[in-house]
Amino acid sequence: MEQKNLVIQYDEYLDNGELSKEDSLLLERAVEAAESAYAPYSNFKVGAALLLSNGEVITASNQENAAYPSGLCAERVAIFYAHSKYPNESILSIAVTAVVNGVQCETPTYPCGACRQVMAESQQRGGHPFRIIIGGSRVTQVVKSSDSLLPLVFNNLPK
Repeated sequence: MEQKNLVIQYDEYLDNGELSKEDSLLLERAVEAAESAYAPYSNFKVGAALLLSNGEVITASNQENAAYPSGLCAERVAIFYAHSKYPNESILSIAVTAVVNGVQCETPTYPCGACRQVMAESQQRGGHPFRIIIGGSRVTQVVKSSDSLLPLVFNNLPK
């Protein structure tokens, strides 16, 4: 037996003013997108904004449904829409944030497992890693690849 270790690196910004202008704008778009969430059951609104290789910014929000788990997370709504509308473009970065009772959460709200899997496959599809900006009003964390969020990804699909 060989024991192996996983190390996950991320950048943490305790002052969102330290973010690059591009990351800050993308995070602002995610905050705006959260306002369009349909979340009558959880009151937990999530917004996502992703930057494509052609410069387009796609925004989306979570959409809940009484027949749980029929709803979709903001990240998957944005990614699936981007791949549908711009199938030949890759994702450069995605910003995600959550809003509760009209106030952005102070700390990062990380994507669920299903969203992490979709991000991993989108990264593979695009042929390069993309940055994931997980924003809070007080703390923002940035990972450089979906590998950091889901290091042991399901990828045994036929080639």
